[in-house]
Amino acid sequence: MKLILKANALVIALALLVSATVLAQATSVTGEWAFSVTTDQGAGNPILTFKQDGEKLTGKYAGQLGSADLTGTVKGNAIHFTFTLDVQGQQAPVTYDGTIEKNTMAGKMDIGGMVSGTFTATKK
Repeated sequence: MKLILKANALVIALALLVSATVLAQATSVTGEWAFSVTTDQGAGNPILTFKQDGEKLTGKYAGQLGSADLTGTVKGNAIHFTFTLDVQGQQAPVTYDGTIEKNTMAGKMDIGGMVSGTFTATKK
């Protein structure tokens, strides 16, 4: 009986370890991503470069509205990041919230509470 319990405990421990490893690999966003953004004000295709360190996210936005450094988080398969752009002389905070699935992500974005939209992205 003790041998069966020990074997079951080992199987469970290995399953948890494999699950944690797969989840960690599935949520790595480090690298360059091609975005497709659609808003009520138009569409664009910015390129974002991410560097992930655990849950911490840093990187760079480059698109039609200029370029900016970004910061954010990756928690599980959820991504959140922000940056600030100069839009017609005004500083506008830009926020992205989405879900990561392997080499793709999708979600919603907002520019200063005045423009909102959706995005999809593919890792290059």
